[in-house]
Amino acid sequence: MPVIRLFAQAREAAGTARDEVPGATVGEVLDAASVRYGPAFTEVLGVCRVWVDGEPAGSDHPVGPAAEVAVLPPVSGGA
Repeated sequence: MPVIRLFAQAREAAGTARDEVPGATVGEVLDAASVRYGPAFTEVLGVCRVWVDGEPAGSDHPVGPAAEVAVLPPVSGGA
């Protein structure tokens, strides 16, 4: 099953940094994650970038059973 890795606000909203989530595409994995983690996660997901195995990926991108799907919210730096 694909592994989803969550960073920053996505991790906080989901309450976990890593999980196994079913799906054959990025969109399916993210939909399943949204159901599992709820509305706060879904809201954060709207501003996130998604990478699969270290490469940027859209919702139609296929996801294999050993894939790593990374959810990366925007990060701001302080002065």
